[in-house]
Amino acid sequence: MASVIKSVSFDAHDALVLARFWAAALGSDVDEDSTAEKAFVEAAGWGGPNIWFTRVPEAKTAKNRVHFDLRAPGAMEDEVRRLEGLGATVLRRGAAITTMADPEGNEFDVEPGPAA
Repeated sequence: MASVIKSVSFDAHDALVLARFWAAALGSDVDEDSTAEKAFVEAAGWGGPNIWFTRVPEAKTAKNRVHFDLRAPGAMEDEVRRLEGLGATVLRRGAAITTMADPEGNEFDVEPGPAA
């Protein structure tokens, strides 16, 4: 039997700020016991990994070695605008993928959804 991904962990300057962003982005909630030191977001739906955020003293200094690829529920540009409203920024726009950064600079990609 193989292992499964239980959770994905992020280092953060403010764990609660980052958790709130990702909870809103993914349609989930931040655990009620979360703080700026450590925060937890349970996966929306069944089977996805949960996300942990832990405060660390050092800042992000380089490109992510691992990142999320998000599939928009519809048009990619609509999802990009929604994520910008939550605090993300666009780094690069492409026809098939838009690369963005969360409020602490962690990169992720958004691609069109099945209806696009």
